Amino acid sequence: MTVTPARRALVIVPTYNERENLPVLTKALMAYPEVRMLIVDDQSPDGTGALADELAREYPDRIDVMHRTDRRGLGRSYVDGIRWALQRQTSDVICQMDSDLSHDPRHLRDLIAATDRADVVIGARYIPGGAVVNWPLRRRLLSRFANSYIRLITRLSARDCTSGYRCWRREALARVPLDQTGSDGYSFLVEMLFAASAAGLTFAEVPITFVERRQGESKLSKAVLLESAITPWRLIASRRKARPSVR
Repeated sequence: MTVTPARRALVIVPTYNERENLPVLTKALMAYPEVRMLIVDDQSPDGTGALADELAREYPDRIDVMHRTDRRGLGRSYVDGIRWALQRQTSDVICQMDSDLSHDPRHLRDLIAATDRADVVIGARYIPGGAVVNWPLRRRLLSRFANSYIRLITRLSARDCTSGYRCWRREALARVPLDQTGSDGYSFLVEMLFAASAAGLTFAEVPITFVERRQGESKLSKAVLLESAITPWRLIASRRKARPSVR
């Protein structure tokens, strides 16, 4: 049975061409009175940014909108959104969530509640109770291989290192050196976990059912896949470089 968390949560939702999905996600999140929302739009040509402003007017005390004009990318959007959230004292928990409805809001309270026992809580597909819906076999195998590959190289303990559905204790997230992150795409998610592990933060995983987007196009590209393959090695190299030499 899910326990309603007493903690106030801010959900950061990066958007790029999500005009069809954003109203559905917003309605679901606004059903939770303890939840606020920060929409970070990357100059969506389909008008998602303008729609986000309309939603913020509909929920003036619960939704904020950031219109980014800098270099686009999921990682850059999250860095800007997290900095904004850390500068304010309006939330105890800061969450990350995709805007394409692949992350079901019904799992959110379970993730928030689990921050009582861990600094970082991951909505995990690859633990007992987790699942993936509407992905072809090739995509499922690629995702599982990617997680095994990342864990092997980085020694991260999480079973689902590439999940973007996460909740952080605010004070724990403040310990992660955002200025040192270099990834623009989905590999930013791995980089954040690596930095969290280096900072001594504790992890927990909560099972979720991930559903492939229903509207719009996936942002996965060959460039994203290449960055994801290189990032674990870059992280290991940077950690070795940071170690003081012993003479």
